[in-house]
Amino acid sequence: MLYLHSVGHFNPDNIITNQFLEDLDIGTSNEWILERVGIKTRRTVLSLDYIKNTKNVNMLAAFEARQYKNAQMGAAAARMALQRASLKPEDIGMLIAGSSSPDNISPAEASAIAAELGIEVPCFDMNSACSSFGMKINFLSRMQPDSLPPYVLVVDTESLTKSVNYSDRSMAVLFGDGSSAAIVSTSIPARAQFTNCSFDSRPLAWEKVGITYDWRFFQDGNAVQGFAIRTTTEAVKSLQDAFAAEAQRFIFIGHQANLGMLKTVCERRGILPENHWYSVDQFGNTGCCSAPGALSMHWDEIKAGDRVAMAIVGAGLSWATMMLKVEDV
Repeated sequence: MLYLHSVGHFNPDNIITNQFLEDLDIGTSNEWILERVGIKTRRTVLSLDYIKNTKNVNMLAAFEARQYKNAQMGAAAARMALQRASLKPEDIGMLIAGSSSPDNISPAEASAIAAELGIEVPCFDMNSACSSFGMKINFLSRMQPDSLPPYVLVVDTESLTKSVNYSDRSMAVLFGDGSSAAIVSTSIPARAQFTNCSFDSRPLAWEKVGITYDWRFFQDGNAVQGFAIRTTTEAVKSLQDAFAAEAQRFIFIGHQANLGMLKTVCERRGILPENHWYSVDQFGNTGCCSAPGALSMHWDEIKAGDRVAMAIVGAGLSWATMMLKVEDV
């Protein structure tokens, strides 16, 4: 069991609207985008003028052009989580980070985030692409309580728009940037707690989606979407079988890649629209921070009796599931 004390999120200010993408003259339109992925807007660390003038054809140049570093975004999400938990940076005893789009090959991005927060604690990264948050929660939930410090900060941060060629309409419409943070503990109780955590991979399909050595995103869209729908549907069913009967509200949060995919899962599993929490329509696919970010955006709405099923898929191919139980303290 792993207690969740708070979550936080951050997204940069620059908004890529569907109209902006239409104006790039790459053969897309608002109607085309909404029909295929259900995304209206997404955020980027790049300036809109930079995207308009370069279409980000040179991905390495995007590192110089970006207006936020991953560490800055991760620290911003962490500060929100700290404020919500009434904690200070010095209360954190360990920091674990992860990203599909790190700013550096080495050292761990966790170290850069800790430096932004001004704390000296053990830091390391754990990465399974978009499922990284679930992998970290699964890992921590299996630790002995006395093997960890009282509070562990889990940060996921993505600047995926660095890897998008904005002359390719199939890629340009999908991604956004942002970060999420969660403060967890194996020893200090909180009203929310993760249970039934699991993580798995299908490595023989690792070439279906990813980012190459030269920072170009690639994806076998049909194969990945089929995998995401099947895996997420099965995960939600297993959590419904275990927890739906006791739930006052059974809420679903999935990987925020495609609104149509998420709605298909809800239809198959009978999830009511009001119990489906998502952010993909406003922020796009923000990789490993997408599902915890959606949770953070609804943090003030959770209440005793809620059962929040999280099912997250990612490259690898990988997937993670967990149940967040909320009770009175």
